[in-house]
Amino acid sequence: MTLAPPAPPAIRAVIFDFGQVVCTFDNRRMYRALSDLCGLPEQDLARRVAQSDLPRAYETGKISSPAFLEGLSALCGFAFPEAAFVRAFTDIFVPIPSTFDLIRRLRPRYRLGLLSNTSPWHAEHGIRTTGVFPLFDAVTFSYEVGAMKPDPRIYRDMLAKLRLPPEACAFIDDLPENVEGARAIGMHGITYPGPTALLTALRALGVEP
Repeated sequence: MTLAPPAPPAIRAVIFDFGQVVCTFDNRRMYRALSDLCGLPEQDLARRVAQSDLPRAYETGKISSPAFLEGLSALCGFAFPEAAFVRAFTDIFVPIPSTFDLIRRLRPRYRLGLLSNTSPWHAEHGIRTTGVFPLFDAVTFSYEVGAMKPDPRIYRDMLAKLRLPPEACAFIDDLPENVEGARAIGMHGITYPGPTALLTALRALGVEP
């Protein structure tokens, strides 16, 4: 008699990216506020930052918050006051109500994870202050791990915190390359398709909010 292969583990955890999945973000708001502070045009500020390695260094924990501020001040030729800079830098997030509702509905039945490429100031002032943040069982930030999605190390950090195998986890991200990174280590991956299609994709994996 031929035995059927064992069924894959049921999904026991749903892991969310933050930006454009839990909250939208708009860096134009930051550049507008920074422009008001230093007088440089928004487009010039955006170009200078895009050509710099400062954001990636900050989001991988290679430089501190003071060093990041000092570096951007030098880049722009203006000594940004810390409090004003932090307000401009972090006032970019807007909640996605459908995701907030989904997180609250999933919470009683699934473990929840938050996995984000982010920096200390964004984590402190933009993510940890979000209304649903306390509902997550495990949180992994790139600056703490020293690696950014789609590096396998950041996904493995989340799995270790959840104490689950990858095949028991569904991961949601707006960037296809980050979803592929999760799939490469055995997770189920969903590229965020909008609220209605997300529910359909989750139910296809057996996840019932």
